[in-house]
Amino acid sequence: MSKIPTSLTIAGTDPTGGAGIQADLKTFQELKSYGMSVITSVVAQNTLGVQDVHHLPISIIEAQLTSVLSDIDVHAFKTGMLANVEMMDVIKQKITDLNAFYVLDPVMVATSGDSLINEEARDYLRNHLVPLSSLITPNIPEAEFLLNTKIKSTEDMKAAAIDIVNKLGAKAALVKGGHRTGDAIDYLYDGDNIYTFSEKRIDTNNTHGTGCTYAAAITAHLSHGVSLHDAVEKSKHFVTQAIKASFDLGKGNGPTNHWAVREGHH
Repeated sequence: MSKIPTSLTIAGTDPTGGAGIQADLKTFQELKSYGMSVITSVVAQNTLGVQDVHHLPISIIEAQLTSVLSDIDVHAFKTGMLANVEMMDVIKQKITDLNAFYVLDPVMVATSGDSLINEEARDYLRNHLVPLSSLITPNIPEAEFLLNTKIKSTEDMKAAAIDIVNKLGAKAALVKGGHRTGDAIDYLYDGDNIYTFSEKRIDTNNTHGTGCTYAAAITAHLSHGVSLHDAVEKSKHFVTQAIKASFDLGKGNGPTNHWAVREGHH
């Protein structure tokens, strides 16, 4: 294994740079993990929303994965937006025997509340990708979608994290409370213990790409060999600082500031 920590993101793009592959690569770079990417979909999106999507042919997704995996050791990787079953299937084939941490960000529900994938794709993700994951990072709507349940309270959030591990087979689950009111509280269940990560909620609309950035930060920390608990703790801090020092760019929900921690924003 190479001594240089490496992180791979498999996801869609954001030409405005706040989410998707672009946010992931910025985050990997900030956290000193050598960043690599496999593009699944080219997304025309900005701070206002998604305008158009072009899914790449399965053969080119597979070829990109082969290029990376045949040449460079991957220490940790994440998946973001995976639009359909065919895409998920080729990724599954390529990663099943990969000896690397897998952070699954189940991008299924847009910030606007629109469902991004159909039920067939959700079921495939649940049955085939979730059991391969080292960690899955759903927000509340995504956890509800995965478990076919409603999450109303912090107790429900904890129960969801446990169910995702015990019933769906993830090694660990981080259920994120960004959609609730009050402090931003996330619950991590690692198969043994529930851990709570809490930060004061920041009053801002600039939350474009927060989910991608959080999962990418965890991936980068895991590539360094940090424990799961510490990777989540450090990443929660990273994303909170990135939101605190976020940018008023664009006409909608502005992007987070990926260099906030480096500049010592507190």
